[in-house]
Amino acid sequence: MTTLRVPARSPEVGPGMAALYPPPSAAGAKNVRYSDLTCALFGCVFSNARRGALPAPMFSRNDVSIWSILKKCIGMELSKIAMPVIFNEPLSFLQRLTEYMEHTYLIHQANASTDSIHRMKCVAAFAVSAVASQWERTGKPFNPLLGETYELIREDLGFRWLSEQVSHHPPVSAFHAEGLKDDFLFHGSIYPKLKFWGKSVEAEPRGIITLELPQHNEAYTWSNPTCCVHNIIVGQLWIEQYGNVEVLNHKTGERCSLTFKSCGLFGKELHKVEGYIYDKSKKKLCAIYGKWTECLYTVDPTSFDLHKKADKKEEKKGSKQEPEEMPPPEVETVEVIPGSELIWKIAPRPENSAQYYAFSTFAMHLNELDEDIKGAIPSTDCRLRPDIRALENGDIGMDMASAEKKRVEEKQRMARKNRSKSSDEWKTRWFTQGTNVHNGSQDWLFSGGYWNRSYSQLPDIY
Repeated sequence: MTTLRVPARSPEVGPGMAALYPPPSAAGAKNVRYSDLTCALFGCVFSNARRGALPAPMFSRNDVSIWSILKKCIGMELSKIAMPVIFNEPLSFLQRLTEYMEHTYLIHQANASTDSIHRMKCVAAFAVSAVASQWERTGKPFNPLLGETYELIREDLGFRWLSEQVSHHPPVSAFHAEGLKDDFLFHGSIYPKLKFWGKSVEAEPRGIITLELPQHNEAYTWSNPTCCVHNIIVGQLWIEQYGNVEVLNHKTGERCSLTFKSCGLFGKELHKVEGYIYDKSKKKLCAIYGKWTECLYTVDPTSFDLHKKADKKEEKKGSKQEPEEMPPPEVETVEVIPGSELIWKIAPRPENSAQYYAFSTFAMHLNELDEDIKGAIPSTDCRLRPDIRALENGDIGMDMASAEKKRVEEKQRMARKNRSKSSDEWKTRWFTQGTNVHNGSQDWLFSGGYWNRSYSQLPDIY
């Protein structure tokens, strides 16, 4: 059994950072209680003043033909295709990855539990909640530039996060988050493969995700489901997640096997997630069910199996009919089985979400930049990326956003060309390739040093 790594806390806080990014010892000043009902159902309420909207609403995509761009790309991998900025949202993929942390309270709940099965319920709910932010998000995040980074410290949620684009071809994004009280590590590397299939775009997020709970000497690993955006050419865009996700506790051998259901012919399975928690001898311990767009429940497996059998009988009796339109987000459509326990519920989107790329409140804050942050982050942080900033600011006609996107992408191509002509090799700054000690797979591991705020010899990527 491998002993989990506990991160060493660096005491250094950069100039001007004390108020914005307080050290862990200051966390108690806000008296954040992760077990509050608000946290349990909707996620922790943000205690610091943050913006409630982007500087400008999104542009309409109605007059732009994506078919003219994608018709030659059927079956191709889209990461190498230059897309017009109109199809982007004003976030980098590194920032989009950070949305894994919106429901961090589930990790704190797992840590507080003395029961391994309850911890698995919380971790499985965290794995599902990580994809919930993609609901109705039809804008494409910007491809990160090689060497691009993103950091986020959320003292109110109890974590700090760092990600780096460690490879361009293939595109690989590495991330590392840690609890401000050294109570968890969450890390991984994602290699998203995007393919166009004529009417849909499929995103397969290859890579292993690891959560470590040092207090319990436990490590959990899993991978994300496949995401698909439908009606790319004509009709209303809609998103589904599908595939199998297995969350494994490497210490106890317990596992949670979840199936993200595909829509199906008549739409009845849309957004559904269901599965079981098993012990190491493969005995069913409990069932988990719900929708990744709404909520998750747990119930004993016998009740769940009986409910499914009754459901199938009703399906045989009923006549086939076309599906109704998808319900609005405030309508809960999960049928609750008697005796069920709610373990996660999605945080409500802000009222202005539709105007701002369907962002959640958490996402609305990710690219916020004030003087304190600007003076502390390295020059590679994607908050400083000019094309993303121009799109967020609603550049008229998007001329500046488009021009800046072309400029930074061309700069990256030229840098790569120049390296190929010399003996210089690209070196990642904050992550190194290594072996994930829990499952033996190749991974990108945090090499430390970032939070010392010593940012010398950084690449000029913007």
